[in-house]
Amino acid sequence: MKSRSELRDIIVQVLYQINILKETEFSYDKDDLIKELLEVENEFVNDTISGIIKNQKKIDSLANTYLKDWKMDRLNKVDQAILSLGIYELMYTDIPSIVAINEAIELSKKYSDEAVTKMMNGVLDSIYHEEEK
Repeated sequence: MKSRSELRDIIVQVLYQINILKETEFSYDKDDLIKELLEVENEFVNDTISGIIKNQKKIDSLANTYLKDWKMDRLNKVDQAILSLGIYELMYTDIPSIVAINEAIELSKKYSDEAVTKMMNGVLDSIYHEEEK
């Protein structure tokens, strides 16, 4: 059985694929994308990906509010996926904020460079402090 951290990594991979497919205007079935990476159906993965897709416009808008000199669509597809996951977990789930932020930062350390990781940490931290009010 996979840990939540491993499942988040799979979520980022699926979101990355969706970001690429949306840009190329290919049709896709998110369930097929999930099955390619995860043998056993997982409610956490399904619910999280569905929730991010459903709320993507709000997530992007919130990210754009806190990204300094950047916009969500200028980030690379992996960073978009990681930031979307972090914001989704902060805003739409009961996962403790510190866990949501730390998990996103760990994924960023794995897939991005230090500057992007710092930027993401700043964005998520700002959202946490501003939106909690």
